[in-house]
Formats: sequence, C-alpha cells, structure tokens
Amino acid sequence: MRMIRVFSYFVVTMAICLLLPMWYPESGIMKLHTVYANAQIVNTVKSHSFKVILERKYLDGEISQEVVKEAFLSNEVIFTKYKDWKVIDSHSDHIVFRKQIDDISPLLKANGYFGITDEGILTIYNGKPNHFNIIQSFFQIDIKKLESHKQLELKHGIPIKTRSNYLDVMKSLKPYSKKES
Repeated sequence: MRMIRVFSYFVVTMAICLLLPMWYPESGIMKLHTVYANAQIVNTVKSHSFKVILERKYLDGEISQEVVKEAFLSNEVIFTKYKDWKVIDSHSDHIVFRKQIDDISPLLKANGYFGITDEGILTIYNGKPNHFNIIQSFFQIDIKKLESHKQLELKHGIPIKTRSNYLDVMKSLKPYSKKES
C-alpha cells in the first residue's frame, strides 16, 4: 500500500512539473529544465564524437585527405550529410568517405610536369623532371615513333596547369604507348 502511495506522489509531482510551465510560463521551471537538458546534450556530444575522413581522388590518381570531427549523429544523418561520397571504411571511432573529383589535384596545378624516364615511361613529376620527384608513372612510350620535338618537350617537362591540358597530353601520347607482348 505504501508503494502505491509513493508512486502516486511521484506521478502527481511529475504531472505538476510538466504542466506548470504551460499554465505559468514565467515560473522559470521550464528555463531551468532547458538549461539542464542543453548541458546534458553538450556533454553527450563531447563524449560521443568521432572522426570523418574525407578522401578526394583526382584524375591524376592523387588522393588528399581531410579529417573532420563530427558529433555523434545517427547513420541516417551522416549518410545524408555526405550523400555524394562513397563509404570506403567504417569503424566505431571513424568513417572514411571517398569522392572522385573530375579535375587534377592541386599539387599538379601548382607544380606538375609531364616527363619521360630514361626507360621511356611517361611520368608526372613534382617540378621539372628528374629521378627524385616522381609523382606517378603511366605507360612506356615507343620513343622511336615519337617526334623529336615531343621527345625534347618531355625531357624538359611539359607543365600541367589544367584538367584539359592533362587530358590532352595523355590522349596525344596514348597512341605511342608500347603494347605489351
């Protein structure tokens, strides 16, 4: 019997706490509750954050990463926020998204050069061509078929400044690639 009475007092007290702000909004009870609730949310967010790693893959093969700290959100919210990205990896403390960028990387725009190695392999360099600053290698070129002025351009380096410049050079040199036997 005592248990029923305690429970009844509890229900009445909760009803008053919930209904009082509606009858008397100036009472301040609702303000106090809101401040407490907001503090709880902030503490929950701080303790439940995780990393979102955004990878951008460019036409030239370069992959850049950006790390973002996100508050713990539902999967639905995260996937909506990054709907244009593809999930690559997922763990309890981080998630990796990747997006294909239809452009060349900022590194190439700033300092990229097409060149050719001593073995005749079409290569992208960070700066003028030399043996130490290779970014990416593509295919071997049949030097005998390549015009001498093109050979000279590749030895000195062809600057890469735009997406169309990159694609034009690749397209113009593809017919000179050696076929594997």
